[in-house]
Amino acid sequence: MILENKKIAIVGGGPGGLTLAKLLQQRGVQVHVYERDANKDVRVQGATLDLHEESGLAALREAGLTDAFYANYRPDAGKMRVAGMDKTIYLDDHALKNGYADQRPEIDRGPLRKILLESLQPETVVWDCNFLSIEAEGEGWRLFFKNETWAYADIVVAADGANSRIRKQITDITPVYSGVTIVEGNVYNASQNAPGLYEMVKGGKVFAFGDEQSLILSAKGDGSLSFYTGCKVPEDWSLKSGIEFTDQKQVHQWFEAAFRSWDSSWQELFSGEEVWCMARPQYHYPLDQSWTALPNLTMLGDAAHRMPPYAGEGVNMAMLDALELAECLTSDRFDNFSAAIACYEKNMLERTAEVTRITLQSTEMLHSVDAIDQMLAMMQGE
Repeated sequence: MILENKKIAIVGGGPGGLTLAKLLQQRGVQVHVYERDANKDVRVQGATLDLHEESGLAALREAGLTDAFYANYRPDAGKMRVAGMDKTIYLDDHALKNGYADQRPEIDRGPLRKILLESLQPETVVWDCNFLSIEAEGEGWRLFFKNETWAYADIVVAADGANSRIRKQITDITPVYSGVTIVEGNVYNASQNAPGLYEMVKGGKVFAFGDEQSLILSAKGDGSLSFYTGCKVPEDWSLKSGIEFTDQKQVHQWFEAAFRSWDSSWQELFSGEEVWCMARPQYHYPLDQSWTALPNLTMLGDAAHRMPPYAGEGVNMAMLDALELAECLTSDRFDNFSAAIACYEKNMLERTAEVTRITLQSTEMLHSVDAIDQMLAMMQGE
């Protein structure tokens, strides 16, 4: 095996990075994950994750974690209600005998991370390592972190997300703005702080549309309610808006104005005192992106192919990346790292180009004047 006696460094402890670490360890590879979070108990933000049979679930099967997944997933989390801005319900997955949620089981990000972490050997993850820079050293790399520590690895895998600092070592291709910016939020203790919307979600999701805007609500197992607002605004809107997105009052004032045509009951999102928010302009990489593979540096997940969340493919592509990269790096088909990485990247770029194309179509559809009609038609197979 080409990785015998070699050290692998994975920068980033999200689902993709942790899945890769597990799959490599199963094959006897020395691997460490360098994660910026202070420890494993840091609160994980974001909506629930629906894992797909051919990607996210396939990676978990290979990792031997299927039973752990089904012991921690939430059967009702994927049940969807499609609503208009006046709160009219056009489709209710809860009322269907064979609902759409059954095809894509959902799990909260925190439990998924816990499953992956607990499957790794002790001290695989090195916490409080906020990546700063990387320098070539011999045939490998030296990595530097904000806590003034460093590490050496023969191969480095960038799993450090959409704003990857390592990507620029591989390619200078820059992302393209999708035309939509999300304000992501989390309402804690939602049954008290947003009881009407919490009841409306029914432990699952609400997809609401109107005036070329979207509002997606997701219930989480910890009793919180996550939300994504989607609006067509200029790329620099979040920087020039003057809004301090950590200030709940300012975000609420923006939401009241931006969604003024929507039913006033949606304002309940901000009626409590426990709300976290962040603005996220949505980007993607060109469908035809490519680069010359390096012999000892590669990337996976959002670092390689960031895209909007409107097809639910981000985490699934990251975990499938991990599966395919682990297979290439430990295969007897390749004589060296460079050939293994080149094969992985070629297949990854072809696969994610198509997924990005589908995601952009979905992004446009969900922010169109007839978003509800189009979504209902899509869900009915038209």
